Amino acid sequence: MEHYRTRSVDHPQRQQQPQQPRRPAPEAQPIGGVPAQGGGGRPRPAPARRLPRPRLTGLGGGLFACVAMTLAAGITWLLFGGSLFAYGLLFLPVSAATALWVRPADLITAPISAPIAFAAGVWPISGGSGGFGAELMGIVSALSLHAGWLYGGTLVSALIVVVRKAVLISRRRLPRRTA
Repeated sequence: MEHYRTRSVDHPQRQQQPQQPRRPAPEAQPIGGVPAQGGGGRPRPAPARRLPRPRLTGLGGGLFACVAMTLAAGITWLLFGGSLFAYGLLFLPVSAATALWVRPADLITAPISAPIAFAAGVWPISGGSGGFGAELMGIVSALSLHAGWLYGGTLVSALIVVVRKAVLISRRRLPRRTA
């Protein structure tokens, strides 16, 4: 299993060497009489802030999808009276976000967890009343009547995963440039 790190690892060999303090480069001094290529003393614009890129494990992606769809069912129940149409519309972006945020090593789990999350979230708005059998029949009928949304979200998730995997494979095949 791959673990991606956000910080570099401090090796014991690097810790033994004394670190020299970095001195800032002089701004107005050209090296060798040639002005710098970076545009001289012009200030550079600040880099644009990017949104964080969460990387979920397979289990984390499934849990994210299940929690998000349960929240979507609650919102649908409160705002739209339990409309399965609105629930299906909310399922599409959740399945896309799950496919985008799962880490590359666990890409296959995104299209698998999407239908599980749909089924987990449909329970509060399925319309079953009474005992266990009535609740189960409500879930089964909601899943069968709105299978189009289920297939659509799974297809969205699968397409995103296929494109991400193709990009990863093409990056591996590109020759690396040495400078």
